[in-house]
Amino acid sequence: MFYLIATILLNVLISVFFKLFPKYNIDTLQAIVANYCVCVITGSLFTGHIPFTGGSLHADWMPWALFMGIGFISIFNLLGYSTRVDGITTTTIANKLSLVIPVVFSLIVYKEHAGIGKITGILLAFPAIYLTAHAQGDDNKPQSLLPPLLIFVGGGMLDTLTNYIQLHFLGNVETQAAFTTTCFASAGTIGVTLIAVLVILGKTKIKLRNIIAGICLGVPNYFSIYFFIRMLNSNVLQSSASIPVLNIGILAASALTAIALFREHVNILRIIGLALSVGAILLIAFGDK
Repeated sequence: MFYLIATILLNVLISVFFKLFPKYNIDTLQAIVANYCVCVITGSLFTGHIPFTGGSLHADWMPWALFMGIGFISIFNLLGYSTRVDGITTTTIANKLSLVIPVVFSLIVYKEHAGIGKITGILLAFPAIYLTAHAQGDDNKPQSLLPPLLIFVGGGMLDTLTNYIQLHFLGNVETQAAFTTTCFASAGTIGVTLIAVLVILGKTKIKLRNIIAGICLGVPNYFSIYFFIRMLNSNVLQSSASIPVLNIGILAASALTAIALFREHVNILRIIGLALSVGAILLIAFGDK
């Protein structure tokens, strides 16, 4: 149970950091790049060794890790932007409902069974995102649907690709650790290169506060993944229940945090969207049982 609660709290903490960045004039891109460098360092220190070696360069999963690095930094920037613009609740709903895409992929490619319950859950995900994203924000204007939609599609495709790589290339714990850290390193390298170009062109300047923000973001980001893996292996919940319970916990905790700390606007559309999100997750996970 500790790993479940810790994973929920760390995910909420990451959203809170993103929400606070504008208040302290933090450059989100610089913070995210620093975050990935911190993830690599934290993982290496915590495990006591660097999980990837020179031999990893010739591993069959290396091209996938490099591609995943692009996906990581792209989605994380989208999460940061959407949290600032659309709020914690809307962003979290779009992110967690992205599980619909790997589910649909499994139904089509792996011919998994889909009953009326699972199909209903998949269909409920779309009005849930629309209602929460289209609800009026703090300025009483409808929010943009594009950022949550991109998070939904991009996050779902990233999860689908992760499942595919896990199935076909990552056969043991050591390989999984090496792959994960290599993805972080790839995202960090891409980000450092981009920032270097921006600095050379005079478009940005590296500031200490952005690095500090990246450290604050990177440590919980690494451990949110570590505790998530430990939760899956703890057998506290059945594997079919663990991820839905986690996603619902993150949705509920994020919504309460957004209301309590940031006074995010609450209206009937957002409440209905949140309720539909919970229903969709439950139906996708348990609708056919």
